Amino acid sequence: MNDIAEAPRLQDCPNWLYLLHEFDALYRHGSAGGSRLIRAHRKRVRDSLASIIDSNPEIVARPAEMKPVTAHFARALDLGERGAVAGLARALSRVADRLTWEYGYEKVPKALARKYAYCEVLGPRGPVRSEKLVLGFVLFAPNTTYPQHSHHEIEESYISIAGAWSENDAAVHAPGSLIFNRPGLEHRITTGEVDPCLLAYAWTGSEERLTTPGMKLTAPRKARMIQGI
Repeated sequence: MNDIAEAPRLQDCPNWLYLLHEFDALYRHGSAGGSRLIRAHRKRVRDSLASIIDSNPEIVARPAEMKPVTAHFARALDLGERGAVAGLARALSRVADRLTWEYGYEKVPKALARKYAYCEVLGPRGPVRSEKLVLGFVLFAPNTTYPQHSHHEIEESYISIAGAWSENDAAVHAPGSLIFNRPGLEHRITTGEVDPCLLAYAWTGSEERLTTPGMKLTAPRKARMIQGI
């Protein structure tokens, strides 16, 4: 008799499944704004996600972990449930006590460690396991500057759930906005003065790169000049 319990599958865990369905709805029914590149990215995300859902992957529970910024999470969900992406905010609230918030960097500036964290919900680090796609959420405290950074060989999109923010000082993005970053594009995020900012994100790329993304913050401009970069 085998007493080893099998890991639950996605279809056994409706709250995770419903969260993924909300992601699918965003990437299936939202607009590409006339951009061919964004349209192709949206299709890659939803095609990969549909394949993953059909494969009924394992759910590998990770210990729930908080970070200082998660003190703002309840407020972000409140704002999200009133906005353009209410379905995703509500679905996220159903798994809030099972999220593993982390930094993703070996060294995080002390000030940023209190104002930022992310959680992966689908990808190599689970809890919904996949090597084909990464989905997750990033939470920022009010009045945060997330330094210049890029993702090597990873295509990325953000969808705003709550709070106003800007990328590279180019525009102010409201809930429901989708921002697309091509591989290697350096970008810097700033958030509004009053409310927290919650973003959903999707990464596409090779299995090797998604498994070991090698996240690094870009050296400040002064340091780059000293180093001759």
